[in-house]
Amino acid sequence: MMTPHPGDDTSADAREAKVESLQAVVDRVVSWQEGATEGTVREELDKALHEAGLDLDEPTRERIAEHVHEGGEHIDVRSFLS
Repeated sequence: MMTPHPGDDTSADAREAKVESLQAVVDRVVSWQEGATEGTVREELDKALHEAGLDLDEPTRERIAEHVHEGGEHIDVRSFLS
């Protein structure tokens, strides 16, 4: 689940913008991490999330990193968000 920063707009438009940003981050990690170790995938995911100003809870980060490591080509991030 994405965690809003204090003062963030929690409207549907703001949430959709965050989902789009998260999708771009995950797509970037997927494109660069083919054959990488799970630790490398996680490190790159964390770095990309930080650069994008996005927070994800630990279980969601872990599920995404695992999916990327297992060779998931396209990931619809909505399937990882509750």
